[in-house]
Amino acid sequence: MGVNGFSRTAGWLLPFGLLVSAVVTVPLHLFDPQGMPRYRVLRAELAALQEQNRSYREEVRQLEVRVRALRTDPEAIERVARDELGMIRQDELVFQFDR
Repeated sequence: MGVNGFSRTAGWLLPFGLLVSAVVTVPLHLFDPQGMPRYRVLRAELAALQEQNRSYREEVRQLEVRVRALRTDPEAIERVARDELGMIRQDELVFQFDR
């Protein structure tokens, strides 16, 4: 059994030890609070942030359209002056009613 028997035992003992170690530690890491549950939380957070980014991109697109109209369309400028600033033309009268 001497040196030859020892090398045969060592030949399978190391891979077996690594296998046992992996079988024990991998599930521990998966179910650790920093493992799979954390991954799922981060994945859900990523999806929410991607949706929020999509919403922001759409809002930016709408604002760019509005800015372009305010730079080039006199009717858009008049609409903002009337609706948001309450301005009227010189020849117009404003009637205010109590609600």
